[in-house]
Amino acid sequence: MNVPQIIKQLANYITEIDFIICLAGILLFGGWLLKTSLGRKALSDSVPRRNNMPPYLPFVPLFIWFGAVSLAISGTEKLLPDLLDWQKALLDNLILCIGAIMAMAVIIFLARVSFARRLRGFGLNAKNIHKDFFAASVNLLSVWPLLILMIILTTFFGKLIWGQDFKIEQHEELRTIIAYQQLSVRILIFITAVIIAPAVEEMLFRGMFQTMLRSSFEVRISKFKIRNGAWLAIVTSSGLFAMTHANAGHWPALFVLSVCMGYAYEKSGSLLRPIFIHSLFNATSIIGTLYNI
Repeated sequence: MNVPQIIKQLANYITEIDFIICLAGILLFGGWLLKTSLGRKALSDSVPRRNNMPPYLPFVPLFIWFGAVSLAISGTEKLLPDLLDWQKALLDNLILCIGAIMAMAVIIFLARVSFARRLRGFGLNAKNIHKDFFAASVNLLSVWPLLILMIILTTFFGKLIWGQDFKIEQHEELRTIIAYQQLSVRILIFITAVIIAPAVEEMLFRGMFQTMLRSSFEVRISKFKIRNGAWLAIVTSSGLFAMTHANAGHWPALFVLSVCMGYAYEKSGSLLRPIFIHSLFNATSIIGTLYNI
């Protein structure tokens, strides 16, 4: 398949609704670029969050979460080998949900003892929850055209390199929703993907990793007269966030989404804003999948 054919095939995936949403997003993103001098002034007023975290601390809940979930899933497979496929999917997601809640509890404890102003300094403050939700919706809409672009480019280069049969695989949870019609499985996946996972992942990658990285970079880049390390911390933590997901085909889009969430955290100081962005993105993916079944 040649390049024009690939482009024509990809264009067929863009619906009228996608075009309208992308147009609105382009206008918002363009306005942001003009307002911030192409992003150079976007975080000029952002200050580091005061904390006493050692560099290794964010890895503690990360290993607890991934390690505990992996061990628990392996153990249940040995103890309960005769479960039906949908029952296994339900149990795996239940374990994932419980593991995420455990990791969240560890993160909250570490944040309370490591951040100045405790959880408020960490970014957990429900006072402006309505403002954060509205801003998160605008942020996601603004970055939506870039997400679509990353998906198109990933598919384009994938077809060029690996052939016309290449396609980005669906997320495992979306495949599970398609495979099993049991209401209990779908409800649990929705709760985990839209509520639990966004909360724990943003607390971990934005609240802990990004904060730790920015604090470290602020010290190291001062000698080079760089204004602040916010963008460097956002990009680094976003790369880590993307690579913790198993499917490499998702990495470009996840990296862009993560940069958006990292920026929202640094700009607002609120963890609720990236949590809402993450939740809205996951909810859109699940609803779109269910609608197309």
